[in-house]
Amino acid sequence: MWSFHAWRRQRILARHPVDAATWQAVRQALPILDGLAEADLQRLRERAQLFVHAKHISALPGVELDFSERLILAVQAELPLLQLDELNWYQGFHELILYPDDFISPQRHRDASGVEHEWDGEHSGEAWQQGPVILAWPGVRASGGWDGYNLVIHELAHKLDMLNGDANGLPPLHNNMRVGDWAQAMQSAFDQLNATLDANPDAETAIDPYAAENPAEFFAVTSEYFFSAPDLLAEAFPAVYAQLALFYRQDPHTRLQGLLAAHPDYRTPPNDGQSATNG
Repeated sequence: MWSFHAWRRQRILARHPVDAATWQAVRQALPILDGLAEADLQRLRERAQLFVHAKHISALPGVELDFSERLILAVQAELPLLQLDELNWYQGFHELILYPDDFISPQRHRDASGVEHEWDGEHSGEAWQQGPVILAWPGVRASGGWDGYNLVIHELAHKLDMLNGDANGLPPLHNNMRVGDWAQAMQSAFDQLNATLDANPDAETAIDPYAAENPAEFFAVTSEYFFSAPDLLAEAFPAVYAQLALFYRQDPHTRLQGLLAAHPDYRTPPNDGQSATNG
């Protein structure tokens, strides 16, 4: 049966092809793609092409982008959706804005006693409800390795979270998942991380302490680690890793273990703590 959606999809792919040299450059820039099956890489390549077509990527003065760099951004945005049906997961926004550096963003928070606090915060990324995704270009360029840092995945995780309304750490779960299981895994790990930091604010934590800010940031940071440092997340919070594996329908930890087993010289660089400035 003829499908307008399928026809339009193929038309976009045909009109905006990715040549072999460009795709090779993308692959080399993104070690977190290593170990993916060829069929998965082809699907990711096509979805990234569609993402570049569907979303307007606005580069502010000081940011120069060529097509391969746009594709590098798009591939990281689409990696979390790789095994999910094409159901317009990134609905509700049409633009990504790239800043040349971290930016100052006005912040507002009402505490439990009803007092409202306002301040200016320095961020490398923000995702607005029914608004654009804002990314600092140096953070995008630093993403893509197995080092526990991925600004693109972090901010796009917020967009998945917002599909249910305000970001609260609970994206729309699949039919084979239970909200109770999700809440138990996430809340327990969130409380554990906060208890560690309450006892010692300078404690060395297994994942970025920014995850302790609130449940929305916990989901974004753990999603970031799920794809960029799955070994650290699986060891620290196995129940969280298991829930994210059900949600994203991927297992990057097993893929990374396979790479390490097959290539003794394949190593994960140390986590440099960069993701503390994400929004």
